[in-house]
Amino acid sequence: MRAVVFEQFGEPAEVREVADPRPAPHGVVVRVRATGLCRSDWHGWQGHDPDIALPHVPGHELAGTIEAVGARVGNWRPGDRVTVPFVCACGTCAACATGDQQVCERQTQPGFTHWGSFAQYVALDHADVNLVAIPDGLSFATAAALGCRFATAYRAVVQQGRIAAGEWVAVHGCGGVGLSAVMIAAASGARVIAVDVAPGALELARRFGAAECVDAAAVPDTAAAVRELSGGGAQLSLDALGSPVTCAASVNGLRRRGRHVQVGLLPSSTGTTPVPMARAIALELELLGSHGMAAHTYPPMLELVRAGVLRPDLLVTSTIALDAAPAALAAMDTAPAAGVTVIEPWS
Repeated sequence: MRAVVFEQFGEPAEVREVADPRPAPHGVVVRVRATGLCRSDWHGWQGHDPDIALPHVPGHELAGTIEAVGARVGNWRPGDRVTVPFVCACGTCAACATGDQQVCERQTQPGFTHWGSFAQYVALDHADVNLVAIPDGLSFATAAALGCRFATAYRAVVQQGRIAAGEWVAVHGCGGVGLSAVMIAAASGARVIAVDVAPGALELARRFGAAECVDAAAVPDTAAAVRELSGGGAQLSLDALGSPVTCAASVNGLRRRGRHVQVGLLPSSTGTTPVPMARAIALELELLGSHGMAAHTYPPMLELVRAGVLRPDLLVTSTIALDAAPAALAAMDTAPAAGVTVIEPWS
């Protein structure tokens, strides 16, 4: 198969021919029809993830059709249209037993613990636990966007953030995760304040339901701007980018008893991230993490997508071929695209 491969962290990746994967007894091989280009892939390429062994094929947001099935898989057949959370659970550990597959103790992640979906085929583990059927009418490109950014945002806003209609919600960073969070929070009846440095990202945030936008490049204190716009602070705030600056701004923009959800990855290269804990204590703030979403919790989200309440298809702003993926990956830190870029490995 053809795949995007890098030999050294931070060095240019290239498209080359590599061996086709084979399914584990409990797994499947999926013919990748679409795969999202995510900032987490950039972090992996930079060497920020200790699970990655070189050489490596990135990619973890995917959708496609099952090509081959392991002998112990009971629920899936070749040709089935599927997507998958970026955290693939084992199904048997203590966390999985309580339904918390997104924090599985023995999790695998395509594109991190093993070769990923910037390729024509990808192997996925424990298929009966992790695969999600793609509803009729949902395109592969849209389904690929669900696996990491949209599902992660849905869990962060709805399940971890406990969003309520009428609340003020601040979203710091309007890339794929942040724009998804804006859309989901607005559809839930919240009043959303979108924060970013890019005019194009803020324009999309308004399109997806943001009531207010803050240009972080033009104001000296984004947390103060959020507090002013929301009449004292947001009830819920998300750091969807992942930096010491956006993390602190998210916490500092909350009102009393507000909830901060950390969604964006904070790379270890930045050192310890300072968090304004004095404010957290004084205002009794909740500081929460959010790490993907378990496959068994997808149905309510998919029903909202089917009904047209949520439109993840609108987040897909660019589609590229596999040959363009190495350059697009390298450009993510210096020229991040507004919305979601999807790679089609067979185009």
